Amino acid sequence: MVSRVAIVCLLGAALAVGACDKGSGDDGQAAGNATAAASADEVPATAAARPDKVDRSHKGEAAPDAGFATLAGAPTTLAQLGGGKPLLVNLWATWCAPCVKEMPTLDAAAGALAGKVRVVAVSQDMEPAKAKDFLKARGFARLEPFLDEKLALSTAYGANLPTTILYDTAGKEIWRVTGDLDWTGAQAKALLAEAG
Repeated sequence: MVSRVAIVCLLGAALAVGACDKGSGDDGQAAGNATAAASADEVPATAAARPDKVDRSHKGEAAPDAGFATLAGAPTTLAQLGGGKPLLVNLWATWCAPCVKEMPTLDAAAGALAGKVRVVAVSQDMEPAKAKDFLKARGFARLEPFLDEKLALSTAYGANLPTTILYDTAGKEIWRVTGDLDWTGAQAKALLAEAG
């Protein structure tokens, strides 16, 4: 009996660590995340990210070949989206509270970066209709939305949500940020300036 309790506790802890920082609890997808405790590394979108949130250990790596789709269902990859321009990729989901929290600042940053850095937001929702409805209701004007219902990108990155990755003009990673960030703040502007 004691070993069963220990196994259940270990499994619950593993699920909590692998979940989004905070689930909103708004739908069935988030049910497993609703009980997950907030990460000790969580950073509010209104605050600057701590240095441990900026991961440069993958610098120089090419984007994964994982496929995802446009809102219309056309297949694409990150390599196809780059096109010789820096690319900022945000992995998010409607059930992820930190993701939703940072989206307005990411949309504003996309406006400020127009013509310099392409900003794409790739939904990791397993139900594309929820992501489409969310985007339509919020009316983000500058983000380029995509759908990854099979979670190919978050699996390829081994990423929790939200995760944002910056690629240079050659399609090589510069850095990635895990957790929400105010993309209009001073630290984000300094990080985005690294796009060149």
